[in-house]
Amino acid sequence: MDMPSNLKHAGHGHHENPATEAGANSAVTLKDPVCGMTVTAQSEHHVEYDGHPYYFCSTNCLTKFNADPPKYASGEQGSAPTAPTAQTPPLPAQAGTIYTCPMHPQIRQDHPGNCPICGMTLEAVIPSLEDDDNPELRDFTRRFWWTLPLTSVVFVLAMFGHRLQWMDMAVQSWVELVLTVPIVLWAGGPFFKRGWQSVVNGSPNMWTLISMGTGAAFVYSVVATVAPHVFPDSFVSMGRVSVYFEAAAVIISLTLLGQMLELKARSQTSAAIKSLLGLAPKTARRIRPDGTEEDVPLTEVHVGDSLRVRPGEKVPVDGVVIEGSSAVDESMLTGEPVPVSKRVGDKVIGATMNTSGAMVMRCERVGSASMLAQIVQMVTQAQRSRAPMQRMADVVAGYFVVSVVSAAVLTFFAWGFFGPDPAWVYGLINAVSVLIIACPCALGLATPMSIMVATGKGATQGVLFRDAAAIENLRKVDTLIVDKTGTLTEGKPAFDRAIPAKGFDADEVLRMAASLDQGSEHPLAETIVRAARERGLVLDKPDNFESGSGIGVRGQVAGKQLALGNTTLMQQANVAVDGLLSEAEALRAEGASVMYLAVDGQLAGLLAVSDPVKQSTQEALAALKKAGLRIIMATGDGLTTAKAVGARLGIDEVHGEVKPADKLALVERLQKEGRVVAMAGDGINDAPALARADIGIAMGTGTDVAMNSAQVTLIKGDLRGISTAILMSQATVANMKQNLAFAFLYNVLGIPIAAGLLYPLTGWLLSPMIAALAMSFSSASVIGNALRLR
Repeated sequence: MDMPSNLKHAGHGHHENPATEAGANSAVTLKDPVCGMTVTAQSEHHVEYDGHPYYFCSTNCLTKFNADPPKYASGEQGSAPTAPTAQTPPLPAQAGTIYTCPMHPQIRQDHPGNCPICGMTLEAVIPSLEDDDNPELRDFTRRFWWTLPLTSVVFVLAMFGHRLQWMDMAVQSWVELVLTVPIVLWAGGPFFKRGWQSVVNGSPNMWTLISMGTGAAFVYSVVATVAPHVFPDSFVSMGRVSVYFEAAAVIISLTLLGQMLELKARSQTSAAIKSLLGLAPKTARRIRPDGTEEDVPLTEVHVGDSLRVRPGEKVPVDGVVIEGSSAVDESMLTGEPVPVSKRVGDKVIGATMNTSGAMVMRCERVGSASMLAQIVQMVTQAQRSRAPMQRMADVVAGYFVVSVVSAAVLTFFAWGFFGPDPAWVYGLINAVSVLIIACPCALGLATPMSIMVATGKGATQGVLFRDAAAIENLRKVDTLIVDKTGTLTEGKPAFDRAIPAKGFDADEVLRMAASLDQGSEHPLAETIVRAARERGLVLDKPDNFESGSGIGVRGQVAGKQLALGNTTLMQQANVAVDGLLSEAEALRAEGASVMYLAVDGQLAGLLAVSDPVKQSTQEALAALKKAGLRIIMATGDGLTTAKAVGARLGIDEVHGEVKPADKLALVERLQKEGRVVAMAGDGINDAPALARADIGIAMGTGTDVAMNSAQVTLIKGDLRGISTAILMSQATVANMKQNLAFAFLYNVLGIPIAAGLLYPLTGWLLSPMIAALAMSFSSASVIGNALRLR
């Protein structure tokens, strides 16, 4: 292929793609600019274009990039599912922290502050373990306690001063003024600052209303104290013009109290993230090449390092056991309480606990590539997403403040023209009550708080939601399509036997198949390769390897053209399989997977691999059926094998020899029938169906492509997690509905009452102080209700 002059192959230096996304806190990851998958600088597929190195997951993506570099260099990615970038190492990070708004996740900046839209305090996307000391909470607490005595005195004077008769009422107005000034100007300073910023930014919000309400009451009272003669006689009561310093003071104090409660409650919504971050050990015991050992910080551990994990210690990073055996407690990540046996060759996950034996492991993934970091990233990404249910609240909130201000103005003039004397005083106080009682934050927080708590809770139970829409929609699923290998079964197949055709030897059939399968990532291929090596067979290197998705593989081995796969592949290769048909059917009836091997267009034999059903599968399917779900199995295995497994598990609808396109077509057909479809799978061949399904559910034990295509990931790869996820979806949606109903009802009832709607019937008016109390606790109530999901 001719390359552009500015395109050349790059070396292995550690550079970053221009398409790279900055981590949520401080890490930077590399991303394939063609398909969006996460890659490393060690990838053998890389090229330099316009002075920048680019890294790719495969030769296919590299070829696409070389064909049109400007398209992909500009960030216009192809149609492959984009990976949720694993961006953050599971360690506390201060520098480079990104801050966002719970109500407006599109607001992101690299320093603390307030949201320019709603004025809410920004919080770290991924909290630090040291975030318990919230400076704003500390500041509000200080302001509240310093001014509480002053507010109490002002309140007592306003309510009981005329009875106590400690001083002349005109003098009392001056005393209240002196006491209220520091409350309003110092304690309430942050509120007025935010209110002013909301006007400057053209985004009126809660702080606009509080500033206007307290400001109106305070300014009116100051004028009434300093220049009482400007008011008509109807304003005079008990020797002075009525003042409302207590309203301004109590509103400020109650708002401070409400903010303190809200900040404390909001900090609890990130508890799950902090608990995940806290799982990571700080050090690892590295084995040097000379055999000596040293304790090193986790940040100094590199891929390929050998690490010793002693009983009672945490596994430091993701890797594979190379010596010893043990039982590892993975409950902190999967929710499964029973320790998992680990032997040589088994994978281990960083931050899990080694309970018994000593073992040596080889590091395979560190930092942002680790399982823990990717879990943290997926949880934070889901927490900051918006639920479809929130859209109505967002539309209402967009017009809310302007509507409230209009209602306050209307209240002021309605009382001024039609109310009893002093009519305009009544109008002012009721208008202040309208401004103060309205709470747009309760609407804005109604679903984000529920989503934050639910995603955190899910992570601790081994269920990861990609976004809020997945949580909201999962409860609607009525049909579940499941793959067989790795989903219903262990995904750790065991080699059964090789049956040669006439003129071939069984070991030679196994050796040639294993040689070809070295180029494949399929679990069955790994089983065949491992079986050949265990028998001491010498494998050749495959050339011109091709993977026919869902049907098998082709390639050259030692100059011979090989094809290994199912009946469909043999038909494409014009290879007759009649000679071994009866043996193949007998093996499939036992539930084994059968692959034919063709050499230079001639049938050489077949290989049988059996994959045991997971112990939890039967229980999980029973629970899903009880919940009313229609279960369908779709697998690339032969129909006989699929039916044998289906009969054993009680699955009536079974589809065998299914290619990725067939799974996709099955999903689309069911959707056209009006079904809400979930697809559960773990392999590359499941990715199209996972992406097309209403809800894609990936097994955490599967491939990255499957997990990147799915909206839900089950860390343990256990189908019981689907029942857990559905129950969480139902509980979360119910919680969001409760919050939205409360927020709407609160404002719909509160604003008319504050305006004096009940006065003609009861003679009762809502005090601005009561309005402030209601407003302060409305947001806290929404957050408190969301925290019940924990």
